[in-house]
Amino acid sequence: MSLFLRFSPHHLSLSTSTSLLFPILPSSSSYSFPSQSPTPHITFSRYRRRGNSTRFGHFKVCPFSTIGVNGDAPYDGENPEEKEDEDDYGVVQIRASEEEEEEEEEEEEGAIVTSLVLPERWDVLGLGQAMVDFSGTVDDEFLKKLGLEKGTRKVVNHEERGRVLQAMDGCSYKAAAGGSLSNTLVALARLGLRSIGATAINVAMTGSVGSDLLGSFYREKLRRANVQFLSEPIKDGTTGTVIVLTTPDAQRTMLAYQGTSSTVNYDISLSSAVSKTNILVVEGYLFELPDTIKTITKACEVARTNGALVAITASDVSCIERHLDDFWEILGNHADLIFANGDEAKALCNFNENESSAAAARYLSHFVPLVSVTDGPKGSYIGIKGEAVYIPPSPCVPVDTCGAGDAYASGVLYGVLRGISDLKSIGTIAAKVAATVVGQQGTRLRISDAVKLAESFAFQLDTTTLHSDVATDHISSIQSDGTLH
Repeated sequence: MSLFLRFSPHHLSLSTSTSLLFPILPSSSSYSFPSQSPTPHITFSRYRRRGNSTRFGHFKVCPFSTIGVNGDAPYDGENPEEKEDEDDYGVVQIRASEEEEEEEEEEEEGAIVTSLVLPERWDVLGLGQAMVDFSGTVDDEFLKKLGLEKGTRKVVNHEERGRVLQAMDGCSYKAAAGGSLSNTLVALARLGLRSIGATAINVAMTGSVGSDLLGSFYREKLRRANVQFLSEPIKDGTTGTVIVLTTPDAQRTMLAYQGTSSTVNYDISLSSAVSKTNILVVEGYLFELPDTIKTITKACEVARTNGALVAITASDVSCIERHLDDFWEILGNHADLIFANGDEAKALCNFNENESSAAAARYLSHFVPLVSVTDGPKGSYIGIKGEAVYIPPSPCVPVDTCGAGDAYASGVLYGVLRGISDLKSIGTIAAKVAATVVGQQGTRLRISDAVKLAESFAFQLDTTTLHSDVATDHISSIQSDGTLH
């Protein structure tokens, strides 16, 4: 698939060569992606033209184009690469990075052209922000010219986003269906796809995307990773984006344009999904959005009423500090599991920085049945009933620590869903998944690594724990008395 990104300070949209995405369709001057089918039958296929290396992830950025916000300007069928000189502002060719290309090769090799029927009940449903990430490498001078503070996360408007993207003319960067929660869900789906002797783990996500082509891009990328995006796109909405600027010292500066992603309502699709899941995972970043606490509360109530375990990701220290009361409203009344790093756990506990991560894990476990606290290269802790079980780090050569916590969370969820009763074993699985991601460039667990990990975990899975009814009983035991049977 070829996507061509055009933006102005007020609009960000995509035009697409539809003959590459849907080879069975005739070429046309314009094409609008269909909304996600409301029926439970999904058919997906993988197509790619190898001869000219056309693939998902090739973007052209054309500053201040006049294309409409919904991508409805006609595409004339010509090769845009032949028209680069016609753009008065220049064109930036964005190529998928090598590891992204390798991952897409893996996806293509593992993809099956088939018809899928959605399961009666999801193993894990994520509720979070659906944002498309644009990530690239810049120097300190670039940040200084734009007045950006290195290492911070900032919410920007249309104009600010357009200004930054225009400044990136000439930089190489890539696009992805981003987000901390999506990293966890994709890793879990890949771990659960080919587990020996076990049924596949069914994973889905709900959130808010627009009816624009960025929304279609986001849903398609997740679908190809075996994570079904269940929410209907918002008509005339604009999908949120995050620009991630990484400097040579590995510090990341993030600029978030929330768009439609800033509104997450308790609608029919969310209501249906939360009533049919074994675990609901709520992303902590949602606490930043106006009135979203009402949606979170309702989703948690309905999920637990229908027998689900509710997990919360802490997400960010500053987010916790600004919305501490809301976090505790959910943790104290609805949560069965909390994922946090050491700093986030201490922020939730209102501890000073001198307190240990283990102390925070112990404290939180008085209020939440199962607590997961990562502590970087020092290891991690799983808290339960006022105790903290230490999990040593899994050996690896660190390459990129971004996404380590997301991967760890997927390992914990995997262990719980597979009915593993020993906390040390669950933590060890999570640590191995995290170490695998830390040892690579990029935040997503690769399919080949997921297969190897799942095979290595097989010996820890008793044959009696490989059925969904046992996993459901396992989840119920956490809810009822905070123990793992």
